[in-house]
Amino acid sequence: MQRLRLTAREQAQLEHTFKTTADRRLRDRWQAILMASRGRKRKHIAQDLGVHRTPVRLWLKQYQAEGLAGLPIQWAPGQPGRIPEALAATIQSWVKEGPLSCGLDRANWTYEELATYLARTEGIPIKRSALQAFCQRHDIHPYRPTYRYLRGDPERQQVAREELAALKKSPRRGVCAAESR
Repeated sequence: MQRLRLTAREQAQLEHTFKTTADRRLRDRWQAILMASRGRKRKHIAQDLGVHRTPVRLWLKQYQAEGLAGLPIQWAPGQPGRIPEALAATIQSWVKEGPLSCGLDRANWTYEELATYLARTEGIPIKRSALQAFCQRHDIHPYRPTYRYLRGDPERQQVAREELAALKKSPRRGVCAAESR
């Protein structure tokens, strides 16, 4: 491979980005380019950076083809999620209505119970961690107390006030029935 020739402007830009980046892997790539421009062999660059010489060859090739734009790390997209995005509204309604409305004997949801219920109703078997990541992406919090969803209902507020008033009118505890007569 022929030696890299950098202009003064490219050299300054590489040195600046090398010194200012926080990502060690990117610094290694930029340092490899700088070392190659000074005449260092790929084998020695790889030894200095603690990598195999193949990545060094690829970095130099990418830099020659695309410049600095070819050096940043490109992550693979990964596997698509198993939960369709269209189910976000359904899962949020399950959380708002609570497990009792879904026929479960619980006060609040957990990610594990939501995952089990999703597998039973929609036929999508997933793990708790996958459902937790999905819920976090869609701002769904199953551990929220259910009273927050009932706070704005005036009818239920009135019923709660009446129940509270009835409790205040009831006889005090600890007083014998004979003494109260």
